[in-house]
Amino acid sequence: MGLHQRPSPLLMPLLLLAQCGAGLESIGYVPQLSSAALLGRLTQSTFTLEQPLGQFENVSLSDPDPIWLVVAHSNGTQNFTAPQKVENIHAPASFDRNGYYLTLRTSRVHYQGGQSGSQLRILRVGNDTKCSLKSRDCNSPLPGAGPYRVKFLAMNAKGPVAETEWSEEIYLQQAQTFPGAPGSRSKSTVIIIVFSSIFLVVFLALLISACCWNTPASSPEEQVRVRRYHTHHMDSLRVEQSS
Repeated sequence: MGLHQRPSPLLMPLLLLAQCGAGLESIGYVPQLSSAALLGRLTQSTFTLEQPLGQFENVSLSDPDPIWLVVAHSNGTQNFTAPQKVENIHAPASFDRNGYYLTLRTSRVHYQGGQSGSQLRILRVGNDTKCSLKSRDCNSPLPGAGPYRVKFLAMNAKGPVAETEWSEEIYLQQAQTFPGAPGSRSKSTVIIIVFSSIFLVVFLALLISACCWNTPASSPEEQVRVRRYHTHHMDSLRVEQSS
């Protein structure tokens, strides 16, 4: 009789999760940063990946089926659960809350192997500054220096089909600070700048004042000549009037 006993209701969610994950194929591929000498390969908000060329050719996908890039905080990979529907995909707006989001949707047609090497096959993560953070396919700039880890997830109409391994930790560039002006001395630096500015203003005021005082005034002889000129002019007028 015990062979036909139904499982406990408490075990049903675990059984459902096991059934959902049973068909998820694991691809032995680790996403890599681009090895090409690119300008902006790593910035303060973006990084550049190699495309997973040829990795999904033997997976049961149709050409229109989506392949997503999963971006996660390094300590958030254990929280990742492959979404069962596209409607359940997390957008970048929920990155801080969930620890991961999905972006850069494409199809395996773009990841076919054996293509011409004349074209650089890369993925720039975080280079869309205009998309809405609530959009599922938004490739928005990354919010900090990391570390981050990524992997690729393939889905079809029934749910997730295959996924790659997680990448190694990816660190972005950090803004450099001047050695002589650490953050702990910012207040004292501001005070020094203010006093220097005041001193400069006072110095300029004194310099201008000294220049004004040293401006040569007209000599007494010039004033006398001017007065004599006017007197002579008035005498000439009187002579002309008397004549």
